[in-house]
Amino acid sequence: MSIFVLDTEKKPLAPCHPAVARKLLREGKAAIFKRYPFTIILKEVKENAQPDFRLKIDPGSRVTGLAIVQESTGSIVWAGEIEHKGHLVKKRLEDRRSLRRNRRSRKTRYRKPRFLNRIRAEGWLPPSLESRIANTITWTIRIGKLCPLTAFSLELVKFDTQKMQNPEISGTEYQQGELYGYEIREYLLEKWNRTCAYCGKRDVPLQIEHIIPRSRGGTNRISNLTIACEKCNLKKGNKTAEEFGYSQIQQKARLPLKDAAAVNSTRWAVFNELKQIGLPIECSSGGRTKWNRTRLKLPKEHWIDAACVGESIPLAESFRDIVVNKIKAMGYGNRQICTTDKYGFPIRHRKREKSFMGFQTGDLVKAQIPKGKYEGVHFGRVNIRHRPSFCMGKMDVHPKYLQLIQRADGYGYG
Repeated sequence: MSIFVLDTEKKPLAPCHPAVARKLLREGKAAIFKRYPFTIILKEVKENAQPDFRLKIDPGSRVTGLAIVQESTGSIVWAGEIEHKGHLVKKRLEDRRSLRRNRRSRKTRYRKPRFLNRIRAEGWLPPSLESRIANTITWTIRIGKLCPLTAFSLELVKFDTQKMQNPEISGTEYQQGELYGYEIREYLLEKWNRTCAYCGKRDVPLQIEHIIPRSRGGTNRISNLTIACEKCNLKKGNKTAEEFGYSQIQQKARLPLKDAAAVNSTRWAVFNELKQIGLPIECSSGGRTKWNRTRLKLPKEHWIDAACVGESIPLAESFRDIVVNKIKAMGYGNRQICTTDKYGFPIRHRKREKSFMGFQTGDLVKAQIPKGKYEGVHFGRVNIRHRPSFCMGKMDVHPKYLQLIQRADGYGYG
């Protein structure tokens, strides 16, 4: 693992070994510029060779892997994993929509529903997907300011959602559509080998059955349908397949189509944003990434997949002793001024000021607590209150015991 180095004008130089960085800091020839990712800045002008560094990106729906590879030596310089918060963005938008609908129905007269009154720009993506793209591009730009990158490698994977939903479908039927030439009942009979999915009986009357019942939010999609005998169907009742004791059947209804659709929707947006940076981009498929990883007999990790993207792959020994930077998208706080209870009624109001006593929510701090239950030295993110009692994890800390390490930048680090 290497340490990022900046010159006296804050321009990136080739990363150095941690032992070299410690020596420079100890001799006073460098200072700490940033903690996450750890970066030093030189106090004297120094000539430094600029080898070829390639940033490899493995985009994902929930986690995106990043790896910097020095192509001339085949070594991994830096590795990181970005945990996205797209699912949290979606949940908050749904909560806001529910709150506004309730408020509208409570306080205003009836208004006839409007239809097609909003026009979206071409290429519009929902905020949950935009946040994934923004996280990836933000860290690409940040790394470019700390390391002299010469090229990018991006995995442009295309998930076949139809194949993921039903791996058995193949041949002409697969080419012409999921149910082409089939009635739903005949399709299910063939898919489940004309046996009851629960008890395995054959040669008995079989019924179409929902894995997740309609009354529990299930749909009529093929992935949520199976066949069962009358006895099992009545015995199952309103239970899901998992509650009925057949979790392996319900797994067919839990295939990651949402994650696949998210990657499908954002892959070209990430590519177009990277193209604006101006460096050469190498595009690769998911099949090549998996082949590179299995050839080196490496485990399935996001940062390892990123390092295996593209034609050139690092040496097998360079994967050892890598400290992976765990990065989690946290945002810059909540913009909601009025906080409500679960029924939508206001219960408190936030202060408009984002900082208090020199700190703001998300700052990385060092807490030196002299006495009490949490006596000792602690590191972490701080959540401010507009009184001298800040929240730091599970404990309350007075600001006078806090020392700022790094300002909030919208991310948490592990």
